[in-house]
Amino acid sequence: MIIQIKGNVKFPITLDPSVWIFDDRKIILEEAFNKKQMEENTEEFSGQDSNRIKPQVHNSIKKFNKNELLNNSYVMPIYDFVKNAEVNENASMVTLKSDNNSIDISVEQLLNGLLQFSIDGKQIVNEGPAYFYFKDGSNKDNPIKNVKEIYIH
Repeated sequence: MIIQIKGNVKFPITLDPSVWIFDDRKIILEEAFNKKQMEENTEEFSGQDSNRIKPQVHNSIKKFNKNELLNNSYVMPIYDFVKNAEVNENASMVTLKSDNNSIDISVEQLLNGLLQFSIDGKQIVNEGPAYFYFKDGSNKDNPIKNVKEIYIH
């Protein structure tokens, strides 16, 4: 299952959350909303822009602990993906779309958001492909589920 970022962007993109399990940027869900981790994430993202240099893939490959991957739930910061789509300057709102629901949020909330793509090491099938969480964890117990499209206005 894929997620599309489209609308008021220079480059509409398609995301495949099924491959994020091997991405170094993923965060264990239980750690995503603790205060220390939130501060680290804020520091990490605050200096980033769309022109930063990415490390080559072969230099960042890690050995993964299979048990860790199969037992944890993970979220992915959405910042890099949205920056790669290059949101136009006049954009102000975002609609998170699912099969039968739409939720409006600000572009800033999207940039700081997290997408959950894994529950107990398995891809989200029911109510997936991803759940959206606000950075502050205010919807930690009730994420926006079934996110299939991110439409920027």
